[in-house]
Amino acid sequence: MDLGLKDKVALVAASSKGLGYGVAKALAAEGAKVSLCSRSAGDVAAAAQTLADDYGVDTLATACDVRQLSDIQAWVDKTVAAWGVVDCLLVNAGGPPAKTVKELDDADWQAAFELTLLSSARMIRLSIPHMKDGGSILTVTSGSVREPIPRLALSTVMRAGVAGLVKTLADELAGDGIRVNNLVPGRIDTDRVAQLDAVSSQKLGISIEEVRERSLAGIPLGRYGTIDDFGAAGAFLLSPAASYITGATLRVDGGAARSI
Repeated sequence: MDLGLKDKVALVAASSKGLGYGVAKALAAEGAKVSLCSRSAGDVAAAAQTLADDYGVDTLATACDVRQLSDIQAWVDKTVAAWGVVDCLLVNAGGPPAKTVKELDDADWQAAFELTLLSSARMIRLSIPHMKDGGSILTVTSGSVREPIPRLALSTVMRAGVAGLVKTLADELAGDGIRVNNLVPGRIDTDRVAQLDAVSSQKLGISIEEVRERSLAGIPLGRYGTIDDFGAAGAFLLSPAASYITGATLRVDGGAARSI
């Protein structure tokens, strides 16, 4: 199936590795021009070069801390200067620390707000002026937007805000022909999930292997997902092939969510 992404311009945040890289890889495989960003200049440059070499597409790499408005602006400006437009935007950022509400102070809440919610609003606000009819925005959140996850209070609260932003923008931007959707990862085999498994191991006093076994017991497909699983879903929702989908939340979780 041709997703219609050839030569489309895609901004993909937090994409030097993990979920963001999975989506960037899938977009590149479909022939899109991909502008990657990450806090690590070396890591994002290496990721961009790999995609250019593997798929023969144009890529850009930008060191960007999405907590900083000036960094996001510079990333968008660099992309538009090179390619003229923004067709697709993947809103993504690293997750806030794993803590319970009782363990949090004001600084924790402020930092999580800036990393997760405010960065999302900023990336979208700065990209919209460069999008035309057919543009697409996709946010990466968490299963916590439907059901709180233990010890992830910051993620649960801030990502719920992002989900609300998606639904609001789907209405506001529909008249401009711009779609806005939300993509929810389950247990995808990334450094972030490995970190969370390690935290659970310490809190519960069990081995990391046992933590994984408990997680797998709740996944009907019986495995952690891969970044390629996630990336394929992301590329589809960002593409013209999903032209009648907006305001939606898609779970990529191997069937782990039990709600209908």
